[in-house]
Amino acid sequence: MFLDTKAEKFEDTDMYILYNIILMVAALFVVPYFLLKIIFTGKYRQSFVQKLGGRQTKMLAHLQDGPRVWIHAVSVGEVTAAAPIVASLKMKRPEVEIIFSTSTETGQEMARKFIKGAAAFIYFPLDIQYIVRKMIKLVNPDVFVLVETELWPNFLQVCKICHIQALMVNGRISPRSYNKYRLTRLFWKRILYNLNAAGMIAEIDAVRLQNIGMDSTKINVLGNAKYDALAALAAPALREEIARRFNARQNERFFVAGSTHEGEEKIIIHVYQELLKHYPELKLIMVPRHIERTNDVLGLLRQANIDDVVTLSDINKGRKRKDERVIVVDVIGELFKVYSLASVVYCGGSLVPRGGQNILEAAAWGKVIFYGPSMEDFSAEKALMEEAGCGVTIKNAEELLHGIIQALENPAEMKRRGERGKAVVLANIGAAARYADLISKHI
Repeated sequence: MFLDTKAEKFEDTDMYILYNIILMVAALFVVPYFLLKIIFTGKYRQSFVQKLGGRQTKMLAHLQDGPRVWIHAVSVGEVTAAAPIVASLKMKRPEVEIIFSTSTETGQEMARKFIKGAAAFIYFPLDIQYIVRKMIKLVNPDVFVLVETELWPNFLQVCKICHIQALMVNGRISPRSYNKYRLTRLFWKRILYNLNAAGMIAEIDAVRLQNIGMDSTKINVLGNAKYDALAALAAPALREEIARRFNARQNERFFVAGSTHEGEEKIIIHVYQELLKHYPELKLIMVPRHIERTNDVLGLLRQANIDDVVTLSDINKGRKRKDERVIVVDVIGELFKVYSLASVVYCGGSLVPRGGQNILEAAAWGKVIFYGPSMEDFSAEKALMEEAGCGVTIKNAEELLHGIIQALENPAEMKRRGERGKAVVLANIGAAARYADLISKHI
């Protein structure tokens, strides 16, 4: 037994040495890339130095004594899930100081808007041991909480060494990620050893995590906190605010294409042009998944001879929408509100092999949602929405066009189906409180 344990320690040491060598080699290429982006585009200017452990001391100087919980959400999607968990934790344990980190600048912007009760907002450090140790010493947390699944070996190892409880909440493992993890299972098994507990969204996520190597006694299925977030956010005031900005008329009907990827916008534009033959008053709102692709989307609209277009960034700068048929949303964090205006929704990342996007956002507003066959990353949500009748799988542009025409011709039926989807969202709330309880037990 002693020899086995000693052998495992040597294997662990070798594993971390190899990981850090790969990390350093990657840094030779990644760091110049970031520097060029900063110089020529301004992107990463706010976050890069902080990711190296700089400019964080002042942000953390005002933290009070008492228990500290560091919660990390990678970007916008994880921030949405984290918001109700933070709110529930502060309600249960108001004395807890919450330090909230993100990896992306868009996530940071979103966090500062929607995370209530955090004592400080920071950027998550690069997974380099010196930087990790410096940041953990600065924050000095009792508990570290990662939202969904982002496993950084050095960070979790230092948490273990420093006796910091490390937890996963709202954990999900997509089929694509699962296949990658399985190929290197021995590596991830040792990383997962450093986690004290994991709360997973669904049973399939729990099984996948166990198969990758986590001790089953540390895993609990606690549900999806995004239901809590969306149920709380879907309020009339939010719809009124976006309708005012878009100068949306009372009876104006919108086809919203959300989180679209390359290859999908061309399909959406074609379908929209066909819809105009039946519904010439119908408007289109396009929300590309990555706003840096906005010029590509505008180019496709010009190629289709659609010139009456306005972008949300122009609206935010003071331009008033008049009779433009198409709005392109080129601002992060607006999609959820935009869904409130929809008469019908297409959710992207699904007619191309991207695994789909979050359909719960539209469902929370009571909308009928169309999506393609690639919904692997949201299979549980897809099953629930299709059972309720508000989720519809289409295979191509022809099926999307036919489905939308049918929906628009039967508004009463569409409303009933949408309300059933909204009821599913409301029926699944409560996960945030369960995750808050999990965190509280480890403080």
